[in-house]
Amino acid sequence: MEFVEIKEKEYRDFWENHPQKTFLSAPEIGKLREKSGWTTYFVGLKDNKKLIASAMLLSHKRHFNKLEFYSPRGLLVDYKDLDTYKIFIEKIKEFVKEHNGYVFRMDPYIIYKQRDIDGNIVEDGIDNSNVVEFLKKEGFKQLPVEEREQVSWMFSLGLEGKNEQEILKEMKSNTRNTIRKTEKIGITIKELKYDELDRFQKIMIETGERKNFSVRGVEYYQNMYKLFADKGEVKYFVTELNLKDYIKKLQEEKKEKEQKIESLSDAKYNEGQKKGLTNEINSIDKRIKEAEETIKEKQTDTITLSGSMFIIIKPEIIYLSSGNYSEFMKYNSQYLLQWMMIKYGIENGFKKHNFYGIPADINTHPKDYGIYEFKRGFNGYVEELIGEFVLPITWHYKLLKLIQKIKKH
Repeated sequence: MEFVEIKEKEYRDFWENHPQKTFLSAPEIGKLREKSGWTTYFVGLKDNKKLIASAMLLSHKRHFNKLEFYSPRGLLVDYKDLDTYKIFIEKIKEFVKEHNGYVFRMDPYIIYKQRDIDGNIVEDGIDNSNVVEFLKKEGFKQLPVEEREQVSWMFSLGLEGKNEQEILKEMKSNTRNTIRKTEKIGITIKELKYDELDRFQKIMIETGERKNFSVRGVEYYQNMYKLFADKGEVKYFVTELNLKDYIKKLQEEKKEKEQKIESLSDAKYNEGQKKGLTNEINSIDKRIKEAEETIKEKQTDTITLSGSMFIIIKPEIIYLSSGNYSEFMKYNSQYLLQWMMIKYGIENGFKKHNFYGIPADINTHPKDYGIYEFKRGFNGYVEELIGEFVLPITWHYKLLKLIQKIKKH
């Protein structure tokens, strides 16, 4: 076997057809990192001139004038063939050392243990514990969840071989009903162009301040657009509601209920139904008043409710980022966005809709459990990846860890 540096095209061709393919290992991510000072290498392992393993390696100057190397969602190798895996790791280790690297880390796109919708391990399901043990024997250290750069717990919905009606039927009833309500009240979805991405970022800033997480600058979203949008591999959406149209629908609904009350006789057995309809009319009046007040306050008929960013690279659609304006969360517009993209995935032959990150060990009800509950309503399963692994290359790694330990005390 021969370890070689390869051209981007050869790597891309290999990546395109690899079962561990995902957007983070795409060459475009290397280009994105280059904007913040990283250097990109493409390497491979060949057997009789045929590429059998490959990786995108990114390097960045960190400490002691030495380089950190990182392979996002790498390596692209048949992890069931541990002999080849071992050879590839050894060659990468040599490569990193030769290029002034002191550490190499990676977070392979490999399922650890198969789990069900509740996060419980599936009996006799996928179990790649042997890969974890193998990597540890090769000198890798597995990082705890809180220290990992990328998501390692996700929630996904399988789309392969299913139609819209089957997917709808398998959802939780309240999720299905909420989708129908969002359609009924007239929420619309707008895809943003490059020069409109500040709208998405404003939503993210509001959400970040409310939920206490840091938000990327608009440059990140713009760079992702430049790298992926030409091929339709990234899309940004906002949901909107025309309040005048919404009020008109409410008024029509109110009129129908008033007519229904009028059609009922004064018989005692109709009292309960009349009371229920009266309560519904009062609720409609309240929503009309709120909508009228919003028009007056915002000085606009159309309001923006929420925004989402999707990565659309086969075999999966990834729901990467999203935010909501808190005052408009009651409209539940994210449900409509998800349903639109699920339908897109079915129509265009995607294998799964990946709702992406959820808290680790969700069956213990951790913080942010509500994120999982929202995604769970669409049906699907929990995915736990094997996580992030760090391979010390030189003594500088241990020295750095010692310095960090001393600083903490």
